[in-house]
Amino acid sequence: MLWLYLLTPQPMPHKSSAPASDGQNYAALLDGLKTRVRTARVKAALAVNQELVMLYWHIGREILARQLEQGWGAKVIDRLAQDLKREFPDMKGFSRSNLKYMRAFAEAWPDEQFVQQLVGQIPWGHNCTLLNKVKEPDVRCWYIQQTIEHGWSRTILEAQIETGLYQRERGVATNFESTLPPLQSELAKQVLKDPYNFELLTIARNAQDQDLKRALVKHMCDFLLELGVGFSLARSNYHIEVGGTDFYVDMLFYHLKLYCFVAIQLEMGEFQPQHSGQMNFYLMAIDDRERQEHDQPTIGIILCKSRNKTIAEYALGNLRNPISVATHQLPEALQDELPSPEQLQAELDSAVQMIEANRNNQG
Repeated sequence: MLWLYLLTPQPMPHKSSAPASDGQNYAALLDGLKTRVRTARVKAALAVNQELVMLYWHIGREILARQLEQGWGAKVIDRLAQDLKREFPDMKGFSRSNLKYMRAFAEAWPDEQFVQQLVGQIPWGHNCTLLNKVKEPDVRCWYIQQTIEHGWSRTILEAQIETGLYQRERGVATNFESTLPPLQSELAKQVLKDPYNFELLTIARNAQDQDLKRALVKHMCDFLLELGVGFSLARSNYHIEVGGTDFYVDMLFYHLKLYCFVAIQLEMGEFQPQHSGQMNFYLMAIDDRERQEHDQPTIGIILCKSRNKTIAEYALGNLRNPISVATHQLPEALQDELPSPEQLQAELDSAVQMIEANRNNQG
């Protein structure tokens, strides 16, 4: 849709009596196209955001209706969360907590047209913030209008609520007839980067990357289980919910000889320092939720398509949890019971080549 918009024929400009140089013409063309791309990108993101909010409203309405009319209990949300995540593993919006937000959202805004025209203009995270922090519908509506008019990010919205902006201004009239927020506003930026939004966009390249990653995760799971050195698969795409936010670990094993969980995260690009911090976060969460008294601390392994040993060593230098990044070594006590980083990297490289070759043959 975006490229069709960009390639729509435009009226030819009138010739100037003093023709500009080729460099000036190209600069003008480039500036015009960049403006079109930015504008189309914001419009597309806003449209996707509205579709997502409406999807969540419909899901929440269905849950609410079943519970009110047919007496379904709260456990239906747990069951739906499991089944929807199983059916749509790449979408991260179907956690138990998010489904509860959907139900509360539908209950708070029963009018579908009102949701579509007003509430759907702000990101889902903004709506969750309003559900948490504002109880009166008219006050929520006022904050929505202010968010759209001023382009507030979620952080700014939270700050305005916590400092009582509504109580200070008592619902001062706003110019809600405005169209899109300014291109560079915080709201536009937040809509563009909202991870939920782009789950609904069909982008061929991203879909291919996700397909490749799923295939690699399955291959590495099979490879580790076939090694016969103590790995037992606990769960792939292991879900962690912390502070109302969903996180996913690609592979979680239990090692029968080391008596510990082993978390493996597959990164499709080069190792970055933030990957070690993310893995450290995962290990702490897994230990808190899964580790029993007889278990040893969870081990983390980060598999990357490429890596720089020096960067990896710096990134892991002060972390207390055992983490391996390709050529970076684990503590000696663990090395004999786990595949070497070089062995894992070789298997990953081989799997990438095999899967890519199969995809090219099918294409």
